[in-house]
Amino acid sequence: MNNQENTHEYAQEDEIDLKELWATISKYKREIIKFSFGITLIAFFHALSIPNSYQSSTLLVPQEQSKPALGGGLAALAGIAGVSLGGGSADAVTSLDVILKDYDFNKAVIEKYGLVDKISSSKQEKNMVFAFGFGGVYWLLNGSEDSDKTPPTEDEIFATFKALQGMMSLSSDKKTTLMTLSAVAFDRFLAKELVEIYLKEVTSHLKKMEAKELLKKVKFYKQELASTNDIQLKTQISSLLASLVQKRVLASSNDFYVVSQMIAPRVAHVQEKTKPKRSLIIIIAMITSLIFGVFAVFFKEFLDKNSQDG
Repeated sequence: MNNQENTHEYAQEDEIDLKELWATISKYKREIIKFSFGITLIAFFHALSIPNSYQSSTLLVPQEQSKPALGGGLAALAGIAGVSLGGGSADAVTSLDVILKDYDFNKAVIEKYGLVDKISSSKQEKNMVFAFGFGGVYWLLNGSEDSDKTPPTEDEIFATFKALQGMMSLSSDKKTTLMTLSAVAFDRFLAKELVEIYLKEVTSHLKKMEAKELLKKVKFYKQELASTNDIQLKTQISSLLASLVQKRVLASSNDFYVVSQMIAPRVAHVQEKTKPKRSLIIIIAMITSLIFGVFAVFFKEFLDKNSQDG
């Protein structure tokens, strides 16, 4: 009996609380709507001020690199000499990704192609695309920057490096092993240019690095070939030298080192934007402002009651 009475009392209390909450919302509904409308309007103009971002990509196929089998004697000699004879090298995507994130490499590319100037807002502005073709809000908030012809400072180069880390990406499909090198920019023409620049430079850089290692191996093999009297070892060294020559020939026969280009990058169509999601920005702003407005009036009502009780 007592349990039924307690349940009935709790139900009445919940009903009273809900009525009070609804009464508070109704009391301040105009303020809530005005606040939400104001925030949504700000979000709307903010969304209009953001230019479209476009992506350009190239699809790459990693080239298989044969790894010669080493005899125990030759491997031991190489270890003593501090020469790597292969078998432990990273795959193409790992090697390229490491170079892509290296600051010294990026600094050289930035200086060579003048990327500090190219990715600046003032250079991208001429090809920016806005919602409804209206960029007035952007120009109002950002104005127009004059292009500076002076050599970039170290801080500007580093800032460009950080910006490029957010613009460039390299991914790999584990099932197909296909690689995708992409660039995202406000200027859809710049996005394509960045992909072309980095594909050329990153593969060339890796080729130069491995060419140095290749020469080191050839030098080691020739020394061992001249010093050994073991017929079996001489045959094995000669085979390895032949494989190095073959590797060098194959590398020279392709446009890009360790990868072949399946699909070249292209300029994205004006309707192929990747960002921003303007409708999502406005919807989130509206919902968030409504929730915040409701909590704000509840808090105000709570403070008013406490002041009256005091």
